[in-house]
Amino acid sequence: MSALPATMMCVEIKTPGGPEALVPATRPLPTLKPGELLIKVAATGVNRPDIAQRSGSYPPPKGASDLPGLEAAGTVAAIAEGVTGWTVGDEVCALTPGGSYAEYCAVPAPQCLPMPKGFDMLHAAALPENYFTVWHNLFERGQLAAGESVLIHGGASGIGTTAIQLAKVFGAKVFTTVRTTQKAEAVTKLGADHAVIYKDNDWAAEVKKLSGGVDVVLDMVAGDYLPKNLQLLKQDGRCVVIALQGGATATISAGILMVNRLTLTGSTLRPQSIASKGRMAQGLKDKVWPLLEAGTIRPIIYKTFPLRDAAGAHAELERADHVGKVMLTV
Repeated sequence: MSALPATMMCVEIKTPGGPEALVPATRPLPTLKPGELLIKVAATGVNRPDIAQRSGSYPPPKGASDLPGLEAAGTVAAIAEGVTGWTVGDEVCALTPGGSYAEYCAVPAPQCLPMPKGFDMLHAAALPENYFTVWHNLFERGQLAAGESVLIHGGASGIGTTAIQLAKVFGAKVFTTVRTTQKAEAVTKLGADHAVIYKDNDWAAEVKKLSGGVDVVLDMVAGDYLPKNLQLLKQDGRCVVIALQGGATATISAGILMVNRLTLTGSTLRPQSIASKGRMAQGLKDKVWPLLEAGTIRPIIYKTFPLRDAAGAHAELERADHVGKVMLTV
């Protein structure tokens, strides 16, 4: 690491609060642990957990960087002991444990993937958080299969645009909820069979009318959406909760779970083990990376900000006008 600079520019959370809490700073480079890569970051994505961490409601796991940032693309700058298969200078994208709002970021090697052929750094950086999340929750936990139907809430989000494309390419019928007519048009172009505008609309009744019931629900809202999701599921249906934008509590009927043999599950990605994330990475490399390299699916980028203006990027995401990802370039 002697050829590397001693310090780096980063963006830290000065004190929990609004976007203005994000301030540029200078810090020493991360110290690598065995099994890690040091990535010279070219771009990183802005995600809802970053906003939650900034506001003080989502502290990083023990041992993780206190800097925000859950994904990155860049080049391998250094390699710790115990790592094989990577060389300094390799182009990489990674699901980070935190810390990617910086010029350099340390990442466990199993959470790193080669940059898909034909991709630039910006589009590669838009992959990890969304693709790991969707792969694990929609296909591993939700067991979505060809010929089934799925309801994806928040269809215009980074998660939503990813889930719509993956569900379609693997043979599912896709229903989604969005906030505006413009977003409905955008997600329909991405492959959604039906986009229901939830604002000022009984979205559950509309989805029921259109679908007759779905096999899987991917739910980033929870709260009062949860009992409605369960009512929409067919027998043996699966509801997977991945975020709590509508609240963490709900009243549901245990009877409907029993009578219709439903599965209610959920997960958060960040606290899972390195081995678990490594398994997800291998699944993505085998099943999804060829689709990205063929141009069959793609990340959708809405707007890009320089790292120093992370506050502006957070404000943009919180406005909720986006279709796809808000990104930061380093």
